[in-house]
Amino acid sequence: MNIRLIVKRLLFLFLVVWAASTIVFFIPRLSPRNAIRERFAELARMGGFSPGDLEKIIASYTQQFGLDKPLWEQYFSYLGNILRLDFGYSLQRYPSTVVDLIMQSIPWTLGLLLVTTIISFVIGNLLGAIAAWPKAPRWTRAVATPFVLLTGVPPVIMGVLLLFFVGFRMKLLPLGGAYSIGIVPDWSIAFALDMLKHQILPALSLILGSVGGWVLSMRGMGITIQGEDYVNFAEHKGLNGSVIFRDYYLRNALLPQVTGFALALGTVVTSAIVVEGIFGLPGIGTTLNNAIRSNDFPVIYGIVLFITIAIAALMTLLEFIYPLLDPRIRHE
Repeated sequence: MNIRLIVKRLLFLFLVVWAASTIVFFIPRLSPRNAIRERFAELARMGGFSPGDLEKIIASYTQQFGLDKPLWEQYFSYLGNILRLDFGYSLQRYPSTVVDLIMQSIPWTLGLLLVTTIISFVIGNLLGAIAAWPKAPRWTRAVATPFVLLTGVPPVIMGVLLLFFVGFRMKLLPLGGAYSIGIVPDWSIAFALDMLKHQILPALSLILGSVGGWVLSMRGMGITIQGEDYVNFAEHKGLNGSVIFRDYYLRNALLPQVTGFALALGTVVTSAIVVEGIFGLPGIGTTLNNAIRSNDFPVIYGIVLFITIAIAALMTLLEFIYPLLDPRIRHE
């Protein structure tokens, strides 16, 4: 790949991160609300400490978070902290840092995202390709229809429906949590099976709601590719149907889907975060929901910024990988 293109893509990634960081910094400060005052005023009403100490505590935290400095100084200090991946401290779980909370919850979110995204992408594209292949059996096209119908159901609604019918009414799977109460996490097979059992409903919520989109887009690409010269040439050469389907049809139809995969990352991450909150998984979604309920603004801003940086970095990585999949772009 051209060095100039790599530098351009990395510069664009830097600009995206800078823009997101700036928005996250200035939007809270445009609000007349004082998050620190609201947080500790609520604790004072609950009897956490004497109301007479409220102003001293607010002043102490304001100074600690640097909110007593001029706005421009706060901004440059904030950008410097981001370069060091320092998102500050949590108000609710002080002295834990925002990075500590993210690192504790990211394995659950990352595991759920990797499994569901890969399964959805593979199943959806395979069903879509088969549905558009004229030589495929009719019954294979009927298999894709239910997934297409489920495309209009948001993962959040799908999660609630699965939770009610499969978990509550039929009692086939746990209602929520990462693992059963009373079980100590370890590396045993018993714990792994119990944990996987709790992940089935959240995973199904994301898979069932996203497979249909891949089916529709892949079917459209497959119909377009059927009339291409290289497919017709392969048929005239007398190649086996499975070879034509795999090497000429499916392989070329998948290339635009990689671009669609990059564009869908934001939606997938957002859906996973909301689904985590429904099922009570100790991932980024649950951490974010707890921070919103407790008005823990450093955690809220830190998670939002972390997700933005992660999605931008993944999309940039896919741009670097795409030329490896398509020789035409690599040649250009």
